Amino acid sequence: MTTAFKPLPQPDASAALRRLMTIMAKLRDPASGCEWDKVQTFETIAPYTIEEAYEVADAIQRGDLGELKDELGDLALQIVFHAQMAAEAGHFTMAQVLDAISDKMERRHPHIFGDDPTGGHHRWEEIKAAERAAKADDPSVLAGVALALPALERAAKLQQRAARTGFDWPDIEGPRAKILEELEEVATATSDEDREEEVGDLLFAVVNLARFLKINPEEALRKGNAKFERRFRAIEAEPGFSSMSLEEQERLWTAQKAR
Repeated sequence: MTTAFKPLPQPDASAALRRLMTIMAKLRDPASGCEWDKVQTFETIAPYTIEEAYEVADAIQRGDLGELKDELGDLALQIVFHAQMAAEAGHFTMAQVLDAISDKMERRHPHIFGDDPTGGHHRWEEIKAAERAAKADDPSVLAGVALALPALERAAKLQQRAARTGFDWPDIEGPRAKILEELEEVATATSDEDREEEVGDLLFAVVNLARFLKINPEEALRKGNAKFERRFRAIEAEPGFSSMSLEEQERLWTAQKAR
């Protein structure tokens, strides 16, 4: 039996947004603002923006909706912060930021907001590609893949873009064989610099395999990290763990895995 969809009523959020924007404007006031906030730049704030996005993802991963509300607020503050700095410099305003994303969402969903009933979600990437071609100085299909993305995620996006041109393995055996090839090249590398390069190639090949399996490599590694942390914390709590031999620690690890 399915449960009827009953969204919460959405009161007008404009007053709440204006309040946050007013707070940020006061914090940035050159004369009376906060010593820290008023000297920040796009470059100094960007790491905090990325951090807040990860904390949103962490709250979702933990299923903590109360924390998710707080983290979304922190992320919203980052957007207002950037918009305030842009407005001060005469680049754009918060209203223009919101209008731009609204225009984009309507443009990319012509089957919902336009007159193209056949233009379902499958056209999303097609429309995005046309937008990139219209405004990008770089004609490459790889243009616009953000350098600041986590490396695993960026590798997956680069591979997806390249695959659209036909530059891709015909089946999953290609990525599998490439991983074995890169493992061998790591083993035969003769310098630290070469080993670093070959390990990078190996990781790139693993991302390719994940792509063929339709697995998000960033999410897979995040879950792998959580699993390792959970198991290690459990065996680390055993009396005398740090003085045990590696063989004894390994036995604890194996037992913990079995649990």
